[in-house]
Amino acid sequence: MTESVHIPAPRQLVPGISEKDYLALLWAHQELEHPSLAARLTSVIGTPVEVGFKLLPVSWYHQVQRGVDRGLRRALNAAITTLHPERDRHGHVTRHRMLAATTGAAGGFFGLPGLLLELPVTTTVMLRAIASVARSEGEDLSSMETRLACIQVFALGARTEDDDAADTGYYGIRLALSLSVSSALHHVTAHGLRAEGAPVLARLLGLIASRFGIAVSNKAAAQVIPVIGAAGGAAINLVFMQHFTDAARAHFLIRRLERHYGEAAIEAAYQRLDQDRPGFAPDANRGTSGNTRG
Repeated sequence: MTESVHIPAPRQLVPGISEKDYLALLWAHQELEHPSLAARLTSVIGTPVEVGFKLLPVSWYHQVQRGVDRGLRRALNAAITTLHPERDRHGHVTRHRMLAATTGAAGGFFGLPGLLLELPVTTTVMLRAIASVARSEGEDLSSMETRLACIQVFALGARTEDDDAADTGYYGIRLALSLSVSSALHHVTAHGLRAEGAPVLARLLGLIASRFGIAVSNKAAAQVIPVIGAAGGAAINLVFMQHFTDAARAHFLIRRLERHYGEAAIEAAYQRLDQDRPGFAPDANRGTSGNTRG
């Protein structure tokens, strides 16, 4: 922290908030409003991701988007039908990272065709890691609302540094998704994954895919660099996994604070940080509750 930046006192933000939860909120705000996927990928491959974008054939953007759609459909199906509070009790983020590294190695070895094959697997593995983080923040995986909140992380974690408008901030994206999430929740609770619910679910997946596709395009651009190979593909997938599990930690941490202090109070505090904390840059490993590190 720098002395020159005004830091609102905890109780100026949320009356009665503990120092630990205050630091957690600061960390979550920094993580969600200052995404760094492109920077993280660049640090791994040693080449700006923008170089990879120039090497991607135009036709690949459409194929990558189709891969995103398939991956999210698979993840949604897994979220609705297989996430379980008992079966996933021992889920561990580290194990999911190793699985992601394995699929990334395959994708890196086979290049862009490998990416299209591994993306649905990677997306589902990431969902499991996100669910593990949700559980660690007190979420009930037997709740369908929690399961759909896990799917939302694929949109919330796909922000870029250019997303600085109010409607692309954390709460702006949550608001944009809220109606589709509510409709999907109502349908799935009543009917499960029956085919007649396809328009409702497709609308939700379309909104999430429009943002998640940005992150996947960054991943594709990194993997197209000629020297990547299998080892580079594994490293890229680890970065990809870390990025979204960090976003999940921030998201479910905020939901925990909302349950404790009230949604309105936490949202108002978060918006205050948007105005008062533009230069805050804490260590990414600080501020979270003690049991959230995978």
